[in-house]
Amino acid sequence: MADGHATWARSYYRNTTGDELRSVPTLMGPGGRTVETHCTVGSQDEPGDCETPHRSSYGGPEEYVAVAGYADGGGAADEAPPQLRSGSDPAPSAVG
Repeated sequence: MADGHATWARSYYRNTTGDELRSVPTLMGPGGRTVETHCTVGSQDEPGDCETPHRSSYGGPEEYVAVAGYADGGGAADEAPPQLRSGSDPAPSAVG
């Protein structure tokens, strides 16, 4: 997502598994810049979101890629294999 001179990644979820999950949205940009955050996704029927911090934009939106992974909420973050991983679509100016 971009607004003015800021860029960030956001993932939306609806967790009806009955278990707590962990969400890790990651935004990768030009020059090897990466921003990642960790969110706890409670078991609920209501939709929610998790987003990375807003950072100054470098280059155009076509230079950014966002990936969100969801994994089991128990145990250490590096021990739980992802249950779901999803990536961003190309920016409209990059499609063609």
